Amino acid sequence: MRNITLFQALVLDAASCALFFALCVGATSAVAGLLGLPATIVAAAGWICLPVAALLAFLAYRPSRPLLAVVVAGNAGWVLASLAVWLLHLNALTGLGHAVIIAQAVVVELFVILEWRGLKALRARTAAV
Repeated sequence: MRNITLFQALVLDAASCALFFALCVGATSAVAGLLGLPATIVAAAGWICLPVAALLAFLAYRPSRPLLAVVVAGNAGWVLASLAVWLLHLNALTGLGHAVIIAQAVVVELFVILEWRGLKALRARTAAV
Protein backbone atom coordinates (compact mmCIF):
# COMPACT_ATOMS: atom_id res chain seq x y z
CA MET A 1 0.00 0.00 0.00
CA ARG A 2 2.95 2.33 0.60
CA ASN A 3 3.99 2.18 -3.06
CA ILE A 4 0.68 3.53 -4.38
CA THR A 5 1.07 7.11 -5.54
CA LEU A 6 -1.52 9.82 -5.12
CA PHE A 7 -2.11 9.71 -8.87
CA GLN A 8 -2.75 5.96 -8.78
CA ALA A 9 -5.05 6.23 -5.75
CA LEU A 10 -7.10 8.98 -7.39
CA VAL A 11 -7.38 7.08 -10.69
CA LEU A 12 -8.45 3.89 -8.89
CA ASP A 13 -10.93 5.83 -6.78
CA ALA A 14 -12.33 7.55 -9.90
CA ALA A 15 -12.64 4.22 -11.71
CA SER A 16 -14.40 2.59 -8.76
CA CYS A 17 -16.83 5.54 -8.56
CA ALA A 18 -17.54 5.31 -12.29
CA LEU A 19 -18.17 1.57 -12.00
CA PHE A 20 -20.39 2.11 -8.95
CA PHE A 21 -22.35 4.74 -10.89
CA ALA A 22 -22.81 2.44 -13.88
CA LEU A 23 -24.00 -0.48 -11.77
CA CYS A 24 -26.21 1.45 -9.37
CA VAL A 25 -27.85 3.66 -11.99
CA GLY A 26 -27.78 1.27 -14.93
CA ALA A 27 -29.19 -1.68 -13.00
CA THR A 28 -30.86 -0.09 -9.98
CA SER A 29 -33.61 -2.66 -9.50
CA ALA A 30 -31.32 -5.64 -9.98
CA VAL A 31 -28.66 -4.29 -7.63
CA ALA A 32 -31.28 -3.34 -5.03
CA GLY A 33 -32.75 -6.84 -5.18
CA LEU A 34 -29.36 -8.55 -4.92
CA LEU A 35 -28.34 -6.44 -1.93
CA GLY A 36 -31.68 -6.15 -0.15
CA LEU A 37 -31.62 -2.34 -0.23
CA PRO A 38 -34.32 0.10 -1.32
CA ALA A 39 -33.88 1.15 -4.94
CA THR A 40 -33.82 4.83 -3.93
CA ILE A 41 -30.67 4.29 -1.85
CA VAL A 42 -28.96 2.36 -4.63
CA ALA A 43 -29.82 5.00 -7.25
CA ALA A 44 -28.82 7.90 -4.98
CA ALA A 45 -25.47 6.26 -4.22
CA GLY A 46 -24.85 5.82 -7.92
CA TRP A 47 -25.71 9.40 -8.80
CA ILE A 48 -23.48 10.72 -6.02
CA CYS A 49 -20.57 8.80 -7.54
CA LEU A 50 -20.82 10.41 -10.99
CA PRO A 51 -19.58 13.93 -10.12
CA VAL A 52 -17.16 12.45 -7.60
CA ALA A 53 -15.59 10.30 -10.32
CA ALA A 54 -15.13 13.39 -12.48
CA LEU A 55 -13.56 15.35 -9.60
CA LEU A 56 -11.20 12.49 -8.77
CA ALA A 57 -10.11 12.14 -12.39
CA PHE A 58 -9.45 15.89 -12.55
CA LEU A 59 -7.45 15.81 -9.30
CA ALA A 60 -5.33 12.91 -10.54
CA TYR A 61 -3.91 15.22 -13.20
CA ARG A 62 -4.19 18.58 -11.42
CA PRO A 63 -3.83 18.03 -7.67
CA SER A 64 -5.27 20.76 -5.48
CA ARG A 65 -4.81 20.70 -1.73
CA PRO A 66 -8.21 22.24 -0.90
CA LEU A 67 -10.10 19.94 -3.27
CA LEU A 68 -8.14 16.91 -2.12
CA ALA A 69 -9.05 17.76 1.49
CA VAL A 70 -12.71 17.82 0.42
CA VAL A 71 -12.27 14.40 -1.23
CA VAL A 72 -10.69 12.93 1.91
CA ALA A 73 -13.50 14.30 4.07
CA GLY A 74 -16.13 13.15 1.56
CA ASN A 75 -14.71 9.64 1.45
CA ALA A 76 -14.64 9.49 5.25
CA GLY A 77 -18.27 10.62 5.23
CA TRP A 78 -19.07 7.89 2.68
CA VAL A 79 -17.62 5.27 5.03
CA LEU A 80 -19.76 6.55 7.90
CA ALA A 81 -22.85 6.72 5.69
CA SER A 82 -22.20 3.16 4.49
CA LEU A 83 -22.06 1.93 8.05
CA ALA A 84 -25.28 3.81 8.83
CA VAL A 85 -27.02 2.22 5.82
CA TRP A 86 -25.71 -1.17 6.91
CA LEU A 87 -27.06 -0.72 10.46
CA LEU A 88 -30.39 0.76 9.35
CA HIS A 89 -31.07 -2.07 6.88
CA LEU A 90 -29.34 -4.86 8.80
CA ASN A 91 -32.32 -7.22 8.76
CA ALA A 92 -33.34 -6.56 5.17
CA LEU A 93 -29.88 -7.05 3.63
CA THR A 94 -28.98 -10.24 1.83
CA GLY A 95 -25.70 -11.98 2.52
CA LEU A 96 -24.32 -10.31 -0.58
CA GLY A 97 -25.66 -6.97 0.66
CA HIS A 98 -23.75 -7.29 3.93
CA ALA A 99 -20.57 -8.26 2.07
CA VAL A 100 -20.81 -5.47 -0.51
CA ILE A 101 -21.54 -2.69 1.98
CA ILE A 102 -18.74 -3.69 4.33
CA ALA A 103 -16.25 -4.37 1.52
CA GLN A 104 -16.86 -1.06 -0.20
CA ALA A 105 -16.61 0.78 3.12
CA VAL A 106 -13.21 -0.86 3.73
CA VAL A 107 -12.02 0.00 0.21
CA VAL A 108 -13.14 3.62 0.56
CA GLU A 109 -11.38 3.81 3.93
CA LEU A 110 -8.20 2.66 2.17
CA PHE A 111 -8.69 5.50 -0.31
CA VAL A 112 -9.06 7.89 2.66
CA ILE A 113 -5.68 6.73 3.98
CA LEU A 114 -3.93 6.89 0.60
CA GLU A 115 -5.39 10.26 -0.33
CA TRP A 116 -4.64 11.67 3.14
CA ARG A 117 -1.01 10.63 2.68
CA GLY A 118 -1.03 12.29 -0.71
CA LEU A 119 -2.48 15.46 0.79
CA LYS A 120 0.23 15.53 3.46
CA ALA A 121 2.89 15.05 0.79
CA LEU A 122 1.45 17.94 -1.24
CA ARG A 123 1.55 20.14 1.85
CA ALA A 124 5.15 19.16 2.56
CA ARG A 125 6.16 19.82 -1.06
CA THR A 126 4.47 23.22 -1.03
CA ALA A 127 6.03 24.14 2.31
CA ALA A 128 9.50 23.19 1.01
CA VAL A 129 9.17 25.51 -1.99
